[in-house]
Amino acid sequence: MKARQGISASLFLLLAMSLVLGACGGGNNGNGADPSPSASGSASDSGTKESGSPSASASAGEGAKDLKPYKLKLVYEGPPQADEAKVEEALDKLLTEKINATIDIAPIDWGAWDDKMNLMIASREEVDVMFTAQWNGYAKNVAKGAYKEVGELLNQYGQGILETLDPAFLEGSKINGKNYGIPTNKELASAGGIVYRKDIADELGLDMSAVKKPEDLDAIYKVVKEKKPDMIPLYTTGGLFTSHFFAEFDFLGDGTIPGAILKNEDGTKISLVEELDIYKRYLHVARDFFQKGYINKDAATTQLSSQDAYKAGNVFSTVEPMKPGKADEIANAAGISGKLAQIILTGKTVATSETAGAMLAISSTSKDPARAMMFINLLHTDKEINNLLNFGIEGVHYTLNGEIMSPTPQTAQYSPGVAWELGNQFLNRVWDSEDPNKWEQFKEFNSGAKSSPGLGFVFDSEPVKAEVGAIANVIKQYQRAIETGSVDVDKILPEYVKALKAAGADKVVAEKQKQFDAFLASK
Repeated sequence: MKARQGISASLFLLLAMSLVLGACGGGNNGNGADPSPSASGSASDSGTKESGSPSASASAGEGAKDLKPYKLKLVYEGPPQADEAKVEEALDKLLTEKINATIDIAPIDWGAWDDKMNLMIASREEVDVMFTAQWNGYAKNVAKGAYKEVGELLNQYGQGILETLDPAFLEGSKINGKNYGIPTNKELASAGGIVYRKDIADELGLDMSAVKKPEDLDAIYKVVKEKKPDMIPLYTTGGLFTSHFFAEFDFLGDGTIPGAILKNEDGTKISLVEELDIYKRYLHVARDFFQKGYINKDAATTQLSSQDAYKAGNVFSTVEPMKPGKADEIANAAGISGKLAQIILTGKTVATSETAGAMLAISSTSKDPARAMMFINLLHTDKEINNLLNFGIEGVHYTLNGEIMSPTPQTAQYSPGVAWELGNQFLNRVWDSEDPNKWEQFKEFNSGAKSSPGLGFVFDSEPVKAEVGAIANVIKQYQRAIETGSVDVDKILPEYVKALKAAGADKVVAEKQKQFDAFLASK
């Protein structure tokens, strides 16, 4: 499979400009542009630069005295941390000075995320900033009215975001021309592959360079299982090679809603992926691996993240979305620095799944959406706040030599490992086990990717929201079991497809095709 120079000229220019410079939502509730009473008077205090970054609108501290105290609630997907309260206290001091706010960090662990987030949205729990992504129900939750539309909020309180974030991210994550989330400033290309224990591979004499496709892992896992019977060759908590970053599906804005094209090809016909040959191929690989005992037996039900599983010391590999330094990031978060390596097994692509691959949305239940946007703006512009949230307290959770971090005995007490969710990764410091040129490598990784025909299109699920809701229940019943190899593919896949169609999958695909055709015709 060839990764072609498929990015459109305009997008390429936007990318090039941003790289040279080093830079690299609310449903139907209204746009939330008017600041709440607690934020009154703050709009005139924008423009001050923080930590050497471009201006952080309404974040300079000079206007903080005009704001009423407010406690922000941040919800993201990731493991809770032992020293969370200590980090909150340190953040409170900085946020009080800059935007007169304090913070409640409320991570939800990976396995529990879907259920807890859906309940949070359904119950209208008061939250200010919440993680979302195209693979995480973004468009579906926009249709539910879960997020504020942030256009005017961004213009008023997010000038630092606008100055540092490649415009391709904001353009590519719009739904019907409107933004409901602020994308993380990170890699813009995507690839799939595996992360594995390099120290174990070396010990067993495994030739990892021979792995070119998923089927090649069979010989590797066979040796691991024989020589290390207490080790899980392949750990997963959900989809394996069928996932959007590996099978290279472009679900056109929301990976939880049926209907996709292949982003490494040029076709524009939307299909139910469960009926595609590549999906069936990867299901059978997963089933074969599961039956051979390569995959953890509780893959369909476990809530233990792969990061925490690596910490236990009995995991050999995981399937991951790839980028430069992915293995190092996981190793540092898991406390096994230097012991992981990675193999990219697909071409590089760019799709809406990347522009909307990690975002922070402002909940429609927020009592102060203006303050929430000020906070997101700080995560994109203020190096001290960004690194404090992502890596903890200097001198406690890491030591610093220039811009290079080294672990301490307390590192494991605060190591969320989700910097790709929270703000601007180009503000992140790097660990001493990582390549010091990591961010230059990100820029190189972004070049030469194949552009999906669907880049910039996000499906609006509002016309079929009843069907989308019914389909979500079917997916919950079948997807994890079949995609982890936990059940008989030949028996369960037809049953799964039948249930999807009974819930309205064909109608959803037809509506998606209709909208996509209109998008293509307008280009």
